[in-house]
Amino acid sequence: MGLITGAAALGPASRILAQTSTTNGVGVTPIVTQPFMEACPIMPVKAPVATGLGCENSLSLTNSVTLQPMTMAGPLKANVPFEGERTAIGTYHQRYAQFAPQNAYELHVKETKQKFHPAIPATPVWGFDGTFPGPTFKARYQKPGAPSANLVRFYNELPSNHVGFGIPSVTTHLHNAHTAPESDGNPSNFFGPGTCWDNHYPNVLAGFSTGPFAPNGDPNETLGTCWYHDHRQDFTAQNVYAGLEGFYLLFDNLDCDNEADPAGLHLPSGKYDVPLMFNDKVFNIDGSLAYDFFSLDGILGDKLCVNGKVQPYMNVERRKYRFRMLNGGPSRVYAFGMSDGSAMMQIANDGNLLPMPVSRGVIKNPLLPDINDYIVTGVAERHDIIIDFSKYGPNTRVYLVNWAEQINGAQPTGKIAKTSTPLLQFRVGNLPLVADQSVIPNAASLGAIGRTTMRDLPTVDLPNVAQNRSWKFERVNGAWVINGNIFDANVVSASVQRNTSEVWTLQGGSGWWHPVHIHFEEHQILSRNGVPFALPYEGRKDVCLLRGGETAVLYFRFRDWLGKYPMHCHNVVHEDHAMMIRWDLVDPNAAPTV
Repeated sequence: MGLITGAAALGPASRILAQTSTTNGVGVTPIVTQPFMEACPIMPVKAPVATGLGCENSLSLTNSVTLQPMTMAGPLKANVPFEGERTAIGTYHQRYAQFAPQNAYELHVKETKQKFHPAIPATPVWGFDGTFPGPTFKARYQKPGAPSANLVRFYNELPSNHVGFGIPSVTTHLHNAHTAPESDGNPSNFFGPGTCWDNHYPNVLAGFSTGPFAPNGDPNETLGTCWYHDHRQDFTAQNVYAGLEGFYLLFDNLDCDNEADPAGLHLPSGKYDVPLMFNDKVFNIDGSLAYDFFSLDGILGDKLCVNGKVQPYMNVERRKYRFRMLNGGPSRVYAFGMSDGSAMMQIANDGNLLPMPVSRGVIKNPLLPDINDYIVTGVAERHDIIIDFSKYGPNTRVYLVNWAEQINGAQPTGKIAKTSTPLLQFRVGNLPLVADQSVIPNAASLGAIGRTTMRDLPTVDLPNVAQNRSWKFERVNGAWVINGNIFDANVVSASVQRNTSEVWTLQGGSGWWHPVHIHFEEHQILSRNGVPFALPYEGRKDVCLLRGGETAVLYFRFRDWLGKYPMHCHNVVHEDHAMMIRWDLVDPNAAPTV
């Protein structure tokens, strides 16, 4: 659908297919850009429009366009009781009263123009609040006596007469947050210009409703670096490429956004805690974004962007920084390292703190260099690292670089490139060492707060697994499929019983890499290609990167909510054509939900 509609829409518009050259999905921008010309933007923290109980009532139902409340896709079972409450605009949300919103936000999805580089004319983009990336959310987990649920109203203010790539109907997914399906940004729950949608984010730990961790949830399931993005069925790649992405950060008493807190982990915080989104783009001569509709393997851009700037620089002080690195897509795989070959200390992946920091980015055997010595990152994967700039002298220039060799959108070669590509230049300040209360957690610092790990992994209970399922990701007759089928939003490929655990086996086809994302619940990787998998930098994840022909076995627990969720490849070109399935979380003893 995305291919047919996009191609049919070609015409005199701000964003059209007009690349000067493309080979194997690799675009060429007819503009020369000198690197490190502009500072890396830091996205503003989103402020609520209201706080406290009843805050949702203060949300405006009108704005610059006529907005009508948007109900959930499909019929509401209004005459059947179920786990849910009615919101201010008539949409049902499960457990809405239990997790009553304390903060209300408005996000406006609209078109604007943005400068990616001084040499590139202003580029039309779609953005949350008109920026790419969108504003950063900072939220806290629910805890006894201090509820912190959020209600976010998304206003679709995109032009209804848009032509070119992308479609002006949207649905926003808070990537793998523990939310009910009506707030998950399901691909089929899209809404058009002039309407709005409420997502209810309870900011609650998994396992809150039953079992040993009720009513507060399992602290070992705590998330940190999340992100939100458009998930419109058939058009995710195009709408996200247009700019619909942003960060959503969660904090608790350990990862507490305060490096001076005596009870916390003392991780770099405030302005020293920096989200970084990596994307690759192709630009036309007029500055507009070029999108290759016809490369269904995946698309690569020749302009590498960080937080919406082409190869920017960042001024840093001589102290420790935390960088939350997100591969925002659409198809490229990165292998992150430092230009001087020094180590980066990884503390989290896919939003989850590891048990202990792990040194990454140093080649272990120069005679047999391995790309896995770097931080290999598929689309949607996140890796939090700490870099200590106090080891560098004043006025040093050092670079975050990409070492992955990739010549088409289908997959990297799996080899280290002959030369690295600089992504971000760090300009170390010329002042003396500055005060730094942060630490890279170790046995001593953890012992001081009564811990032996940053975060323990949840327990894996294999004897009580209720179901084993297998999923094959492959290409059949030119289409991307799972178990031989393209996506149909009305077909339920798996009905998973609530409050059970399952083992899922994912098998990739040879010749392509698939970053597989399963919505809602995280997994732990038990094995890859039959070998028990215990890499210290893996831990819990929400994306499993299948490398050509690889088989991975994952363990899940399914709890708390009921309803529909997807699983898909997060190479978003594969997702749209149409490597995705729907699975439902069910409970035959519970009343139905939307």
